[in-house]
Formats: sequence, structure tokens, C-alpha cells
Amino acid sequence: MAEETDSGVGSMPDSSKDCTPEKKRRLSSSFDEDDEDDETFSERLWGLTEMFPEKVRDASFSAFCGTKHGLKSLYSFARTSMWIIFSSSAILLAPVMFEVERAQVEEAQRSEQRQALLGPHTAIAGGPPPIR
Repeated sequence: MAEETDSGVGSMPDSSKDCTPEKKRRLSSSFDEDDEDDETFSERLWGLTEMFPEKVRDASFSAFCGTKHGLKSLYSFARTSMWIIFSSSAILLAPVMFEVERAQVEEAQRSEQRQALLGPHTAIAGGPPPIR
């Protein structure tokens, strides 16, 4: 195996590699980041609004508020209309469903009565044969 040799450039305290402007800038920026207070995401966004003109900020705020109001109104309308539709359908369709169920029960009772009186085959056939 070949033995790796160290050039010694990295181990020298005042080497030209340590004095490059990029390294100094990196070292100083890392210390500066620790000294600064961390700002929240909302604070950063609020700070970014200062770079736009007043008209743009006002227009975007108006668009946001209009959209918010529109969505609230749409939600309220949808909620109210769904309540009206479902409650009306329950009130209007419940009697119809009860009548259909009552008619089916009456038909089943008639069928049982025919079967008891005339025998099991007449209930299946639908009653006595028609008279000619």
C-alpha cells in the first residue's frame, strides 16, 4: 500500500490557506449569526413587504381581504343551503316513504291472507284465474 503523506499546509497556523478572504468571511459570518436574534417567519415576511411600493401592498391586502370575505360568504351560503335542502327533503319525502312502506305492508298482509284461505299456490300465482 502506498503511504499517504501530509503536505503540512493545513497544519500550519498562519498558512496562506487560512488567510484567504473567503475563509475570513465565513468565520466572521458564523460569529455574527450567533450574535443576532432569530426572527420568526412572519417577521421576515413583514420585513419583505417594505421592498414593495405602497400601492402594491394595498392592492395585495385588498385582494387577500376580498378573497377571505368571499370564501367566508361562500361557506356560509353552502352551509345554509345544505341545511335547507336536507331538512326540506326530509320533511317532503318522509311522508312518501311512509306511504310506500304502508302499501308494501298491506300487500304482504293480503298475500298472507290469500295464502291462508286459498292455499300456498294461489299466493304465488297472484290469485284465482280470471273469469272468461
